[in-house]
Amino acid sequence: MEMNNQTAISQFLLLGLPIPPEHQHLFYTLFLAMYLTTVLGNLTIITLILLDSHLHTPMYLFLSNLSFSDLCFSSVTMPKLLQNMQSQDSSITYVGCLTQMYFLMVFADMENILLLVMAYDRYIAICFPLHYTSIMSPKLCASLVVLTWVFTVLYSMLHTLLLARLSFCEDNVIPTFFCDISALFKLSCSDTYINELLIFILGGLIIGIPFLLIVMSYIQIVCSILKVSSARVIHKIFSTCGSHLSVVSLFYGTIIGLYLCPSGNNSTVKETVMAMMYTVVTPMLNPFIYSLRNRDMKDALRWVLCKKRFSL
Repeated sequence: MEMNNQTAISQFLLLGLPIPPEHQHLFYTLFLAMYLTTVLGNLTIITLILLDSHLHTPMYLFLSNLSFSDLCFSSVTMPKLLQNMQSQDSSITYVGCLTQMYFLMVFADMENILLLVMAYDRYIAICFPLHYTSIMSPKLCASLVVLTWVFTVLYSMLHTLLLARLSFCEDNVIPTFFCDISALFKLSCSDTYINELLIFILGGLIIGIPFLLIVMSYIQIVCSILKVSSARVIHKIFSTCGSHLSVVSLFYGTIIGLYLCPSGNNSTVKETVMAMMYTVVTPMLNPFIYSLRNRDMKDALRWVLCKKRFSL
């Protein structure tokens, strides 16, 4: 009898952002500029790494994958948000919602694991510099990238398939600007205990273990730095690790702020702001962090621009 009272949901409504109507055009222009900056910044990093042979190293291989992940991560949500703001149509189909959620999980988990892989690369480079080439071989680097892709695709597919078997009732309003898995759990008429348990256990492990390993790797790096007396070497180490550490702080800072800090009465507003941080702001800032703090990236950009000017 309970199943007969359920209605099939063919689409969901995304409430979007709490923006007054008179400010819609202003924020549309702002978000469009941020998205274009994200696309241009990450494409620039990928292009520089492909063109400059000096950047064909393990660290920049991982960085190019991180930039690609940031580019795709932002592209999963921003075009739909911009379309909804422009057309005032906030609907998204059921299949489109599950597809968006799937790719969000793929690229969010990919960034998480890539940050761990990059921390391991820095750990080997600083703590075992004489063995770096033999340890971080091309075969190992390629294997790490492939395993990252395979794992994130399969892990996200698991949660998407489990979500697809749930039933949804008449309530189809999602109180944010993208299809968040926790919001879909709340709309479901089915028992979501298994889904939420797997998210809690597996999600906790996938976020917690890389974070702890990154912290441990930097503890080892700091211990190695303390043994070095040369100020030039210390400065080089900090310039090498500074960009990665900044991205790690930005990525995990938003996660901690969203899931560990108390929400108070404005939980919906807070969750929307934090979601904007890790879906829009973080992918936009990462290219600037790596280009402004990384001498190799700046040298590669100068080399490409000078080569282009010379050819013209």
